[in-house]
Amino acid sequence: CIGIDGPLPYKNAAKLPDIVREAPADKLLVETDCPYLAPVPLRGKRNEPAYVMHIAAKIAEIRGETIENVARYTTKNAEQLYPKLNN
Repeated sequence: CIGIDGPLPYKNAAKLPDIVREAPADKLLVETDCPYLAPVPLRGKRNEPAYVMHIAAKIAEIRGETIENVARYTTKNAEQLYPKLNN
């Protein structure tokens, strides 16, 4: 799996959008680097787990998908990687 986090929309992370675009959906995860590297539009603030939706929204934008679809497959991927999440 490939974990996508806060720096995705940063200007100095120019290759990340290409990775997101090219990666198979069943290999993508959404994560944060709490308390560091908050996503745009919260850059410079303390990062929080709740900000993961900003990353999912950027993935959806890059891939031309809905945020609901991104949430569906990244949740499924996380549950497969961490089976205890299903309990």
